Amino acid sequence: QVQLLESGGGLVQPGGSLRLSCAASGSIFSINVMGWYRQAPGKQRELVASITQGGSTNYADSVKGRFTISRDNAKNTVYLQMNSLKPEDTAVYYCNAYSIAFISWGQGTQVTVSS
Repeated sequence: QVQLLESGGGLVQPGGSLRLSCAASGSIFSINVMGWYRQAPGKQRELVASITQGGSTNYADSVKGRFTISRDNAKNTVYLQMNSLKPEDTAVYYCNAYSIAFISWGQGTQVTVSS
């Protein structure tokens, strides 16, 4: 199993930026894909961005050009740089680690975009 610890959420004005971090510990060698999901009140959890072991990335259409996912293998950490934030980006953001043996989730971090 893998333990995930998110940080970096908060309150930001529209047009602002935030960077989320997700530190992984445990059986990190077995992780195939890491990603960020979000869940807004009354809505289903949705994929925001993902990154494979090889560095291939995938983004939801709603965040393309504004968000960037990256990873620092030396620190076992995945980041989500969020720019040009909009009120509709408000949600709890969850880090996710996927392998053929398990799926792990972090506890979530709140991102609120409001003036």
